[in-house]
Amino acid sequence: MSRFFSLLLCLIAIPATADDQWLEYPGGKGIGADKHIVLVSGDEEYRSEEALPQLAKILSQHHGFKCTVLFAIDPETGVINPEQSSNIPGIESLDSADLMIIATRFRSLPDDQMKHVVDYVEAGKPVIGLRTATHAFNFGKDSNSSYKHYSWNYKGDDFNQGFGRQVLGETWISHHGKHKSESTRGIIEDKSHPIAMGIKDGDIWCPSDVYGVRLPLPGDSHTIVLGQILSGMTPEDAAVKDKRNDPMMPIAWTRTYKGGRIFTTTMGAATDIENAPLRRLIVNATLWCLSLEDKITPDLSVSIVGDYKPTVFGFGTYVKGKKPADYRRTSEFASIDRAVSAFMDHAWQARISFNVGWRDR
Repeated sequence: MSRFFSLLLCLIAIPATADDQWLEYPGGKGIGADKHIVLVSGDEEYRSEEALPQLAKILSQHHGFKCTVLFAIDPETGVINPEQSSNIPGIESLDSADLMIIATRFRSLPDDQMKHVVDYVEAGKPVIGLRTATHAFNFGKDSNSSYKHYSWNYKGDDFNQGFGRQVLGETWISHHGKHKSESTRGIIEDKSHPIAMGIKDGDIWCPSDVYGVRLPLPGDSHTIVLGQILSGMTPEDAAVKDKRNDPMMPIAWTRTYKGGRIFTTTMGAATDIENAPLRRLIVNATLWCLSLEDKITPDLSVSIVGDYKPTVFGFGTYVKGKKPADYRRTSEFASIDRAVSAFMDHAWQARISFNVGWRDR
């Protein structure tokens, strides 16, 4: 009987089924107990649909945060399609979120979805923006959206250049490094900041190139990490010797919006997440955004959970036919999947035995 109940608990613990359009990772004991993080993916190039489930696993398994991961979903097939720019199911989960981590690119969500994003942000709640979140939304000039002012290129003085500039601190400007041929080394600008704890100059290395930003960044923006442009695509490559590294562009900074703490990094491609110091930067930023900076230590676990073999960034390179549950099934859940299968087999056999026995009576 004890085995029966153990199997039943395993069944209850499954965070998603094959038909679900988003992922849920349960909270637990740890720094993140009782905190809910919603991670919003949806970009055509940098494989946020792969990066954010891994970040969610780290935050959930190592630190106890409840995490919900959202995806761009093809409404006709139910599969993940980063090129579907107008549908992110489950976004109403932001209504109960303590933190939003967003890595979208040029989304044009319908009003009934966009409302949850805007309500969350305008309530002064914390936000982490990764890579293309500087240009998270794109509503054309003929759009009837009630939220077109969130567009990356909005020209009105009331919310100039939209969510990127007004909330995160910058919109899309340029590739400052050469895309796909010049990678990025992180140089710590503020070594005393809690977000930089446990990270040294040169620890952060990302195959993503440095984005251009306008200096100085607006308002109370505070630079944590600068991006040194490297001459190639390995950590050992030398820094380029031209004016693009003088001054270096910020690649990670903090600011506030309506009282909410904001952290932005222009790194964050799925392949960037293979770099442990970048993962540490994001985990530290998560705690800082939630006013838990006193819990940051240099040895917080940021280790990869399960198997993680990200797809190299590029347009059209996303893995076709995937559903959200496919990004749940890593090795740490394999035993649960096997246990559930065994439970169902036992349950079915028990039902057969019961039915046969009942008829024999």
